[in-house]
Amino acid sequence: MNILRKILPPWDRPNGCRDVLTISLPLVISMGAHTAMLFTDRLFLSRYSVDAIAAATPAGLMAFMFMCFFTGVVSFANTLVAQSVGSGRMEQVARSLWQAVYFALLAGLILAALSFSGDTFFRWAGHAETVRAQESGYFRILMQGAVFALLHDALACFYSGQGLTRPIMFINLAGVLINIPLDYCLIYGVGGFPEMGIEGAAIATILGHILMLALFIALVFSRKNNRLFGLWRQRSFDKQLFGKLFRYGAPAGIQFFVDIFAFTFFLMIIGRIGRNELAATNIAFAINSLAFMPMIGFSIAASSLVGQAIGRGRPEEGITATKSALFLTMSYMWVVAVLFVLFPEILCGIFRSSSADPASDSAVQAMAVVLLRFVAFYSLMDGLNVIYSGALKGAGDTAFIGWTIAILSIGLIILPVTLAVLVFQAGLYTAWIFATLYVCVLAVAFWWRFRQGKWKAMRIMEPHLAAADVVLPRPEIPGAEEL
Repeated sequence: MNILRKILPPWDRPNGCRDVLTISLPLVISMGAHTAMLFTDRLFLSRYSVDAIAAATPAGLMAFMFMCFFTGVVSFANTLVAQSVGSGRMEQVARSLWQAVYFALLAGLILAALSFSGDTFFRWAGHAETVRAQESGYFRILMQGAVFALLHDALACFYSGQGLTRPIMFINLAGVLINIPLDYCLIYGVGGFPEMGIEGAAIATILGHILMLALFIALVFSRKNNRLFGLWRQRSFDKQLFGKLFRYGAPAGIQFFVDIFAFTFFLMIIGRIGRNELAATNIAFAINSLAFMPMIGFSIAASSLVGQAIGRGRPEEGITATKSALFLTMSYMWVVAVLFVLFPEILCGIFRSSSADPASDSAVQAMAVVLLRFVAFYSLMDGLNVIYSGALKGAGDTAFIGWTIAILSIGLIILPVTLAVLVFQAGLYTAWIFATLYVCVLAVAFWWRFRQGKWKAMRIMEPHLAAADVVLPRPEIPGAEEL
């Protein structure tokens, strides 16, 4: 028993498993809801046509790739809020939130201006004409509506940075409840809606984001929050704080961008091998999202608790939080990996297309089953990636994360996969071996950085109170009273 106590993280100590679960469980449900929305989107499209499912993931990833730099910067407001709460500077929370909102509005304009550039990229990728036309339309709509997603991500940091995650959960569930039926109606033309195929799926996604944004606005800018945090009083542009958001958030955004770029590039190269290989890869990635997205909830919890621990000047509490989050994440990931290994045919069979050529569909399914075994292995290593990078981000160690991902993405995915497929004519599985190696090496790098302990001395928000700051009582976790 004594050995188990040393190995296992504490349950009821501050930042132990109970605290991590209190914060992360609503986020895990939120990410699960987002995954269900994405999964249903892909499921409807796979049954609509092979071209639609072949187009959805590359176009969706391309749009996400353009967004992810800005999302990374906006989401760094979570760390600013967490460290402000840890040091008791509540009006700094309001100022941090507004800077993230201003950045999101600027980013939305830039992304909308880039919405018509997708066809150039898909043409370069050499995808079939029928696939490319659908990719371009899907990409254009997602980019034009990206501002709504960025704004609700910014407002979500108000809650996640404080460790108050139930509002985020309920708002995400509301987004799913409107997105899934709209997806079905707009893709297939049901209930008086026009049949729009893949463009209907994009419109349903944007409408879901608009609803979530409206709910966040109603909750965040309540009379109670305005009284406690001075939200309206602190709405002016703060050059210094905006600079901090960009200075520390930009490496996080670059990390996010390069990581997604590597896998988007990976999909583009797979598309050059063949349509069936691309469809099988898309199916494997769609199933992988079931495992990956809930891990983000644990990662945000680790980031928030580490940020608060740094703000309080108690980094040892951050170690406890990271150990607890890692234990919970890996417990979940082992269950998921076993399911992927034991039942790949059942999982991949969900994506069978009734309109596809039987021979083509069988080939896609056979390849997807093999790829799901790759996913089962690398998803375990991805658990280490997500938790250790979340902990480092909470402390503000974003530069190391960004540079590591940039170097490894180029060295282990972009260059070797390009050479393997385009020069040496290697097949699908060789490309997937490099992708798996990338995830494994990244996990080792983040683990090593965390063990070094340099993050313990980092502090983004000043430890001493400015004259203009008002110290308010820290909010109680879990924050059910917010709803």
